[in-house]
Amino acid sequence: MEKSASGAPIYKYEENTRREFEVASGDSSIEEISNHIEKHVGKVDMVFHEIISDKVHLDVHWVKPTPERPFHTLITSGMSDKPMNAPEGMEDAKYAELSICLPKDWKISEEDFKDENNYWPIRWLKYMARFPHDYNTWLWWGHTVPNGNPAEPFAENTNLDTMLLLPGVMFEKGYHQLVLPHKTISFFALIPLYKEEVELKLKEGVEALFEGFNKHQVSDIFQLDRPNTVL
Repeated sequence: MEKSASGAPIYKYEENTRREFEVASGDSSIEEISNHIEKHVGKVDMVFHEIISDKVHLDVHWVKPTPERPFHTLITSGMSDKPMNAPEGMEDAKYAELSICLPKDWKISEEDFKDENNYWPIRWLKYMARFPHDYNTWLWWGHTVPNGNPAEPFAENTNLDTMLLLPGVMFEKGYHQLVLPHKTISFFALIPLYKEEVELKLKEGVEALFEGFNKHQVSDIFQLDRPNTVL
């Protein structure tokens, strides 16, 4: 297996290795996840339900901004309906859900989502949640997924081009794991990166990014034009 300069494995996927369409199935935990979100994040104002689902049924729970939490929070349910193909020794890392946080002025509606500049974070939230089931693999904290090879910006309104999974810093400690009788679900935030940040991560490991993140106050909340923390 190819490895980065930091020693981390590099998994490569081609479109022709993607598994064919399967009717969604699995062990749904939508009610437990919804209760978990309301306990640790806030009232779920709306759930974006899928009409057609491939392999797992993915919903997106929307918590609107409040004075205490002045940003949109969107969290998946359904990624954890089936176990991921975690490697040997990582049997406790088979179930996960993902989140994104968007600025309070981000446009969120069916009409707004017709514009890819508004929709791409949600598109990637769903793409990442389905990714391990499409390619029979796994996603965990510190993993990155580029927008193509070579990576291209996610949309016209940003130069960010790769997604990183990290434990969310905008949530209280109890949020990060949901322990159920039959599985433990971990929750990770999506952090978009610039090309140079990805290069540093591959060279020195994900921890090498944290000093720059702290210096420039990079958090779970998307910033389309945030500073590039390694320049």
